[in-house]
Amino acid sequence: MANLTSMSGFILMGFSDDRKFQILHGLLFLVTYLLALTGNLLIFTITTLDHCLHSPMYYFLKHLSLLDLCFISVTVPQSIVNSLMDNGYISLGQCILQVFFFIALASSEVAILTVMSYDRYVAICQPLQYETIMDPCTCRHAVIAVWIAGGLSGLMHTAVNFSIPLCGERVIHHFFCDVPQMLKLACSYEFINEIAVATFTTSTAFICLISIVLSYIHIFSTVLRIPSAEGRIKVFSTCLPHLFVVTFFLSTASFEFLRLPSDSQSGMDLMFSIFYTVLPPTLNPVIYSLRNEAMKASLRKVLSKQEFAQRKMYLKAIFKL
Repeated sequence: MANLTSMSGFILMGFSDDRKFQILHGLLFLVTYLLALTGNLLIFTITTLDHCLHSPMYYFLKHLSLLDLCFISVTVPQSIVNSLMDNGYISLGQCILQVFFFIALASSEVAILTVMSYDRYVAICQPLQYETIMDPCTCRHAVIAVWIAGGLSGLMHTAVNFSIPLCGERVIHHFFCDVPQMLKLACSYEFINEIAVATFTTSTAFICLISIVLSYIHIFSTVLRIPSAEGRIKVFSTCLPHLFVVTFFLSTASFEFLRLPSDSQSGMDLMFSIFYTVLPPTLNPVIYSLRNEAMKASLRKVLSKQEFAQRKMYLKAIFKL
């Protein structure tokens, strides 16, 4: 910590200076990362291989799993290495990439959740026009727009954030290169451009949230008019998990990014950061799978010996092309 002002990289303080807690944190993050990796890879594989799950809802779920897989891989592996190696240093290049991919993937996640809510709205409120509105071409264009929007958001934040002159020690009180925490390293009044970009991004996220809320207002008003209790339960089983994911992700992320950066991170601040960086990618596969009979049936089918052999031959044929 002696030459922090002259070095090109940063020091990530993580959760604790205590070596035992660092090892515990590294191991817990390792287990969590492996669970997220396994769950999201399973969903991505199932929705790709099972032709029964090639509807728009599962197409978007596949891309959500891919986003979650990439999102958790941006921050958690670096934090695991830093904790187990007792070295919080991260180079400038690594920090730039981490900020870019973190913002890009977080923005894409908000966008895909908005698209998924619209998909549920059309499926439930306009079922006769569903196949026309959500045709394969529209779905592909929606997903392309999600990835492009996320990339542009990440590019804007990264370009503005790393053009700001830094003053003082390059210590980040977090387990990754968190933009609000990095702003406190900026010289006085030099981060007005970053605030402008953050305001634009927050406004866009707010529009997405309003779109999601309006979609679910229409969905619930339609569901409550369904005479069959079984029909209502079936609709709720597909909509409530998505609503929970949206609420959980956006509420915790908003708390983190709308509050003023402080000179240090409290335990509660770090806990909230885990809620939107680590838990959603880990819990999403469980939330979307446990209450979805089609997913569970497909999982059993894919894991069966005969089906597994057929899928293996199918994958070999793909890779040969």
